[in-house]
Amino acid sequence: QVQLVESGGGLVQAGDSLRLSCAASGRTFSSYAMGWFRQAPGKEREFVAAISWSGINTYYADSVKGRFTISRDNAKNTVYLQMNSLKPEDTAVYYCGASYNSFNYVYIRGEQYDYWGQGTQVTVSS
Repeated sequence: QVQLVESGGGLVQAGDSLRLSCAASGRTFSSYAMGWFRQAPGKEREFVAAISWSGINTYYADSVKGRFTISRDNAKNTVYLQMNSLKPEDTAVYYCGASYNSFNYVYIRGEQYDYWGQGTQVTVSS
């Protein structure tokens, strides 16, 4: 069982930066690939970024590539999403997910994740 708690969301202006954190409970955090997804009002949840258990592999949605960076600190049981050059279209609730696997895979589909956090709101004003 893994519990995930996101933090770091807020209201910012276009062009600003935010860093989201996702803290995981349990002692097997390093056995999980992690990912960030987001859901805007009236839209389906969409993939944002993913990272393998070791951090060696990462993958980004085209809409955030070059602006967002996913990273993890297995000693702190935490995954991060550094978001730079934020745009109004980045406004959404951001969720982190954990997918158990022992390979250095990344996952981009929500159904591939076993656990989810409660989400943190990011609002970007123009």
